[in-house]
Amino acid sequence: MQKTYLCIDLKTFYASVECVERGLNPFNTNLVVADSNRGKGTICLAVSPKMKMLGVKNRCRIFEIPPNIKYIVAMPRMKKYIEYSANIYGIYLKYFSKDDIHVYSIDEAFMDVTNYLKLYKKTPLELAKTIIKDIYNTYGITATAGIGTNMYLAKIALDITAKHNPSNIGILDEEKYKKELWHHKPLSDFWQIGNGIEKRLNKMGIYDMQGIANTNPKKLYKEFGINAEYLIDHSWGKESCTIADIKSYTPKTNSISNSQVLFEDYTFEKARLVLKEMVELGSLRLIEENLVTDAIHLYIGYSKNVIPATGASQKINRYTNVYSELLKNFLNIYDRTTNRHVGIRRIGISFENVIETENVQLSLFIDQEKIDKEKKLELAMCGIKNKMGKNKIIRGMDLEKGATTILRNKLIGGHNGG
Repeated sequence: MQKTYLCIDLKTFYASVECVERGLNPFNTNLVVADSNRGKGTICLAVSPKMKMLGVKNRCRIFEIPPNIKYIVAMPRMKKYIEYSANIYGIYLKYFSKDDIHVYSIDEAFMDVTNYLKLYKKTPLELAKTIIKDIYNTYGITATAGIGTNMYLAKIALDITAKHNPSNIGILDEEKYKKELWHHKPLSDFWQIGNGIEKRLNKMGIYDMQGIANTNPKKLYKEFGINAEYLIDHSWGKESCTIADIKSYTPKTNSISNSQVLFEDYTFEKARLVLKEMVELGSLRLIEENLVTDAIHLYIGYSKNVIPATGASQKINRYTNVYSELLKNFLNIYDRTTNRHVGIRRIGISFENVIETENVQLSLFIDQEKIDKEKKLELAMCGIKNKMGKNKIIRGMDLEKGATTILRNKLIGGHNGG
């Protein structure tokens, strides 16, 4: 039985929400979503459709907007965007079971509508139009859609063909895909092909999807390894993964990670302080979720990429979630691998091989009483933070110059919560 998928995207979502909240039409309003307090170099999270019509690109920086364009600057409000996204998800649930919906991002979702077409006595196009109209009438947000015989084609129909259709809906099957998009350029317009992959393909003399399809698979596997498999499948418009597969997937290993971009170049010592804060927050999360780790990874990125990023992975001799133990290991990597003479702009930490505490065997060679005492203290801290707010109890280091925890506790997804 041939499948039918929808991929629905909420057009310029953050900017549209801000316009709707102000009673303005996004297609007639010049508006950007950005934290102007960070200066002219701050990235605009979204620009209204009217701004795009004037040639302003999404994700531009404020200083890149032509000075002759007058516009509204809206401070990001992530709580508000999450609220809208959740409400629109509620619209999807009016039509489909949650088992047939895959939320891809805050403003994009896939639906397997195969078994619903007969139920609603609608064609895929009619059903897509019904949902888009419901979203607009209920929340004032304009949506676009892609319809495909698999998830990949639905996504490509959304990303490439919908924008050329007055209905804002694109439709693809494998034959139509080959007929209309085999020679489409650039390759980076296609899902999961970034600029780096495109450049590598170009060096091989490949500039479109037909080029990938007609290339000897051995050459592609030699260049891209296992990732060549999806490049080959996608070149023919094929995709074996279904929403049911995504719902049933269980990763072989679990990890928890966190990263942040610093507001300015940090010295070695100032960045070391931020690392301590990040490890504490990670430790509290592990304890709160009753998880432990036996391997960690640190990433350090430098100012304007003047030198390659540094960092390393490190195995811990036992499973733990205790802050003092985790911090000792992270600082070991940091002090050993970080360049002390170049400004630091990015820090990323990861706790690998995460498992539940109950699965760990106690050791006779550690001071369990000391560890239990520290865990009890950190659990008490978690309780206070959850009940009173994350900034109601902090460490002294969080008050030092350059510390970021107090500010980041007010953010959602790295942006102002609103």
